[in-house]
Amino acid sequence: MRPGIALIGLLVCLLSGMGLIGARQPAAAATTERVVVNRFSGVAIEGFDPVAYFVDGRALQGTAEFEANLWGAVWRFRNEGNRASFLAHPEIYGPQFGGYDPADIARGVTVAGNPRFFAIVAQRLYLFNREATRDAFVADPDRILYEVGKRWPALQEKLGQ
Repeated sequence: MRPGIALIGLLVCLLSGMGLIGARQPAAAATTERVVVNRFSGVAIEGFDPVAYFVDGRALQGTAEFEANLWGAVWRFRNEGNRASFLAHPEIYGPQFGGYDPADIARGVTVAGNPRFFAIVAQRLYLFNREATRDAFVADPDRILYEVGKRWPALQEKLGQ
């Protein structure tokens, strides 16, 4: 192997690992906001359509064609109907606790939920950081929500400061 080729290969590996070239790395969600948003774009829940969880029963990406601004975040939807439903009832379709993982909130910390790990319990959407926290929540939502109720008000006050 020639030294110049090896150096170029090393440089490509380093730059792609830093997200500067190659596959785009998703931007980390801000964990200081009242709603989990991409810190660079302001898009909530990684651009997933919050209404699709209810209508389609799965996590589906929204598009920039159907956007709405609410609670200091940009929300994306799959179609105009989902957008209209969200704007009419954001308290139902928006993720509870701004998209933060309720199992982590119950422990006293705010960790951004991953829109791919979700549960709908009592007609409300919850997002989770990990599959394990989702499974624990689904197994006993009342216990976790009781703990969340004790900790969320103080944690929420710290968000956005």
